[in-house]
Amino acid sequence: MKLARVIGTVVSTVKHPTYAGRTILLCQPLTPQGEAAGAQVVAVDHAQAGVGDRVLVLTEGTGVRQILGADAGPIRSVIVGIVDAVELG
Repeated sequence: MKLARVIGTVVSTVKHPTYAGRTILLCQPLTPQGEAAGAQVVAVDHAQAGVGDRVLVLTEGTGVRQILGADAGPIRSVIVGIVDAVELG
């Protein structure tokens, strides 16, 4: 699972049928301190996130299939939560 910030939306008129009816967001992975960490990820929104939200992105195939159903098709990443705070101790 990765901590990320939603930085935009992805709109596509032609896509795999598995993506039909799903919100697709562009996410920037973050360090726990909030710094950008790595390349952006395209993720299906399963938590009603919006641009600017800090989120948890699940990128493990089995977990994605369990959340979206057995036939998750080519979906590789899904937003599973909105982060209220990160506490480092």
